[in-house]
Amino acid sequence: MNNQSINNRTMNNRTMNNRTMNNMLEYLSALENNNNRDWYNANKEQFKNANSEFEQLIEKLVFSIGQFDNSIIPYSPKELTFRLARDTRFSNDKTPYNPSFRACIAPAGKRPIPVGYYISIAPNNCSFLGGGLHEPLFKDATTKMRDYIESHGNEFETILQNEDFSAHFSVKGESLKNVPHGYDKTHPQANYLKLKSWYLQFPLSDSTVLSEDFVKEATRVFCLMKPFNDYLNAALKGIQMPKR
Repeated sequence: MNNQSINNRTMNNRTMNNRTMNNMLEYLSALENNNNRDWYNANKEQFKNANSEFEQLIEKLVFSIGQFDNSIIPYSPKELTFRLARDTRFSNDKTPYNPSFRACIAPAGKRPIPVGYYISIAPNNCSFLGGGLHEPLFKDATTKMRDYIESHGNEFETILQNEDFSAHFSVKGESLKNVPHGYDKTHPQANYLKLKSWYLQFPLSDSTVLSEDFVKEATRVFCLMKPFNDYLNAALKGIQMPKR
């Protein structure tokens, strides 16, 4: 194959990647502006195409993340993605769909423990990459996290103070006003003992999502999250998710 053919093939792959991501964002933008069942049902073919493209992206990310994190099992994309339909039973927001393509790539698939790598693709610069424990799940998990931070505070601080980590992330989570009873209020990581969830969120612009190197960039960011995820998984070792 000559150089011109190689260049043409590379250019075609880049164009296809940009077109693929743009199709996803265009569909989600349209759904955001027409968030009702009639529009959704009338545009099922567009959904199938956009969703198929998202699953192809997840397949690439699973392989790419597996190169630096051998705890990631090659689940199929369908086992890692979330539905667009929202559960509106206990919500004031009754719009039926969440206009974002979301997936969690973790050792147990998309189950929240062990923690893994989260991606949300949404229009208008609302996409992001995530890691850690996003929701306060249940008391045992929260207690184990706080106990581990209290007894392994130096290790936690080392992760958080790493230059590459601190340049990209700050730990987020639902928080109490005060350090809970039974924990040292003067502990160096007291602010993290207040938390009920511990997670990272890295925002993505639409231009980043549409870039030809998006998988490479997402993999780089996820790799920087790995020490944080490893710490949480050490803390949560042995936790059994409640049965539904």
